[in-house]
Formats: sequence, C-alpha cells, structure tokens
Amino acid sequence: MKIAFIGLGNMGGGMAANLVKAGHEVNAFDLSEAALAAAGEKGCATFTDAREAVAGVDAVVTMLPNGDIVRKVYTDSVIGHAPAEAVLIDCSTIDVATAREVSAAATAAGHDMVDAPVSGGIAAADAGTLTFMVGGTQQAFERAEGVLSAMGKAVIHAGDAGNGQAAKICNNMLLGIHMIGTAEAFALAQKLGLDPQTFYDISSVSSGQCWSMTSYCPVPGVGPKTPADNDYQGGFATALMLKDLKLAMEAAGTAHMNARIGAFAKDLYEAFDGAGNGMRDFSAIITEYD
Repeated sequence: MKIAFIGLGNMGGGMAANLVKAGHEVNAFDLSEAALAAAGEKGCATFTDAREAVAGVDAVVTMLPNGDIVRKVYTDSVIGHAPAEAVLIDCSTIDVATAREVSAAATAAGHDMVDAPVSGGIAAADAGTLTFMVGGTQQAFERAEGVLSAMGKAVIHAGDAGNGQAAKICNNMLLGIHMIGTAEAFALAQKLGLDPQTFYDISSVSSGQCWSMTSYCPVPGVGPKTPADNDYQGGFATALMLKDLKLAMEAAGTAHMNARIGAFAKDLYEAFDGAGNGMRDFSAIITEYD
C-alpha cells in the first residue's frame, strides 16, 4: 500500500518507520528538515510539499500538534489533492469538535476518514505497540485497521467520528487524576515513616493498585523502570498531559458537565507546567510534595 505520512515528530517518525517495516511504501512530509532526513534514513520517500506527498496514495496518516493545524493541513493539502478513494487517518490528539468537522469535510469530498489518537508514548511509537482509539464509520474503520495495525498492538473502534478523541481525552484525564493520587499517597506514606518499596509492595496488591503505581511509579527505584529513574526525563511530558486535560475540560464544558476532579487535576498540572516543568515527565508532579 502507498501511504502518505504527514507529521514526523517524536511520535510520527517512529510510526512512519513501522509502516515501512511492514512493507508499505511511505511518502513522508514534515516542515522540519531534520525530521525528513531521519525519515529518509528509515526508508521513507521524502517530500517538501504535502500536496505532492498525498498524490496517488491509498491512505493518508497525519500526526500533528493541534486542531488548528489538523484543519489547515486537511483543508489546504489533503482534501482535493489526495485521491478520493484514499482513506484518511488522523492520529493527532485534538478537540472532538474539530475532529468531527474535518471528518465531515472529508466525507463530503468522498473520503472515508477516521480519527485515531494513540496511547503509549514515544517508546511504543518506535516499537509499534501503540493503542489506537478509532472514531468513524464501520467501513472507514475496516479500511484503516490494517494501516493502524502495522503501528500498534491494539486497534479499537470507539464509534462514530470524534469518538476516538473522546476516548483519548477521557482516558488521559483519568491518567492525570490517578498520577496525582498516586504521588500524594507515596508522599504521605513517606512522611508517616513508611518505606516507599514497602508501601508499593502492599498497595500494588491491594485496593489502591492502579497503572500509575504498578507500571509507571513516580518514585525512583520502586517498581518497573520509569522516567522517575531518569530524573523524570522522557516519557509523557507535563506539557502534553496539560494539553489533554485542557481538551478534556473543553469537552466537559461542551457537554455541560462539571468535571470537578478533572478540573482540579488540570489546575495542578497548569501550575506545575508554569513553574518550568513542562518538559519533565508528568509523574514528576510528586516533587511538589517535597
């Protein structure tokens, strides 16, 4: 299959490389010369014009920073330039309303389109073990599934257009809330004289167990290796967690829901980001309890 891949950042570069490994012919586009060069080294054909990259392809995959850029790329460079029979796959994490708007425009132009945001981070993008949450028609999902499977371990149909984004932001809101609770519990345990490893051994097999504890512990040297063991470098940046929490709060407002705990988590991460911690892993929130 011939696939155009637009957006070769920390996530997109690894994803495009895995499509090549799966035997696909990949046309890669990014504004960054360094990102394009890296994609070329991994077997992608590189383009400096997105319209040229999408010409004659069977599928277009995008991995872009925000909704405004997604809308602009699809309006200016994909819809009307990629073949009408090409399936369009947006893996960016953006607001639900924009995902549905772009999907409607693509459908009107004759395309099948899905929104397919990811979970797993940079390491999973490189390893091809991402989880995709997919919104779109059943037909669009079935057409996109083979492409997504080459980049991930799980591809789950969440329902109609925009539902992939809904699943992603709700999941990450829960993750942010869990991490704050996990950090607070470890901090209190230590202040009460309980060894962190002992607390982990107890809570990880008790009712307080959660992924933020057993797979992504915010305490260095406890549990599996995590960014906490690397001075909170790498992993999932605080700035990205804050972005997702803001999207969740925007969606809650649209749904007329008072998401109290999500709003509190957003405020905590906003303050943490504002203090210069945006590039640190989101588990570094535990350092606020020193």
